Amino acid sequence: MFNFNVEKKSNSDIFDQVKKWDLLIIGGGPAGLNAGLYAKRKGLVVGIIAKEIGGQLHNTTTVDNYLGFNMIEGKDLSNTFLDHINQLDVPILSGTNVKAITNIKPDFQIETENGKKLISKTVLMATGGMPRKLGIPGEDKFANKGITYCATCDAPFFKDKEVIVAGGGNSAVEGVLDLVPWAKKITLVHRSQFRADEILLKKLETIDKLTIHLQTQILAILGDELVTGIQVLNKKTNKKHIINTDGLLIEIGTVPNSYLIKDLVKTNQKDEVIVDNNQMTSLLGMFASGDITEQPFKQIIIATAEGAKAALAVNQYLNQNYKGE
Repeated sequence: MFNFNVEKKSNSDIFDQVKKWDLLIIGGGPAGLNAGLYAKRKGLVVGIIAKEIGGQLHNTTTVDNYLGFNMIEGKDLSNTFLDHINQLDVPILSGTNVKAITNIKPDFQIETENGKKLISKTVLMATGGMPRKLGIPGEDKFANKGITYCATCDAPFFKDKEVIVAGGGNSAVEGVLDLVPWAKKITLVHRSQFRADEILLKKLETIDKLTIHLQTQILAILGDELVTGIQVLNKKTNKKHIINTDGLLIEIGTVPNSYLIKDLVKTNQKDEVIVDNNQMTSLLGMFASGDITEQPFKQIIIATAEGAKAALAVNQYLNQNYKGE
């Protein structure tokens, strides 16, 4: 094992010195950081490579569903995670992306955009994903100002408010159901017909405070400091009108950041990485955790737990199944 505590060096120096890592983690969100913690505690030679530490936490205003923290800002939760990692001296190479990953059986070569070529026995992909956006005027302007992409995360913030849900698949319908205990009025808007499962659509029929607009396209998001409404096009009448609201929940899926490895491992039709019960992909020695995987519940606490699970599985793999030196 490489002893990082012999002499205090910069992260860049450490990444230049290690000849072969036990585990390199790609991604600095909750899954990646917690994997680093668990791997370090197991005595592995572990490093984290990330363009930015925190991942989607930096795009989250307030978190109130992470056990042990009540109403904490996303960036503050990220800093708490990072402080813990730093106390364990887990080396982090930040401010750079990974350019390519090559499987040199049984090891991996990771090439960064700043020219480093690193060799590791295992790799954990924790690059997360991003909510799929509508791509319309006002969406970026009102991010975290009335717009949310996660009903599970933010439904309680819409207590006694009027909310619009954009989407027609299972996630949108489930978003409506999550809002029912909180919102005063819910309006679902979708540009075509429902794609959700029939069992979920049946549940919508019992919601009195729900209004549904199908064949209705959202053209723009309106507001001043916060969202106040949306402009829509009724595709049946070809007429535009405005629907007033206090908030907008966009539930049209997520885009996983799997482009680096989707030709190396098995993915589903959404390009989400398929993993087994130990977070290993179809490629021996490569693991994945968090929103990059096919796991359907994109939550901070789940990604964090999967990071721990992956690190423990990596340790087991290295002890029992790794065939290299």
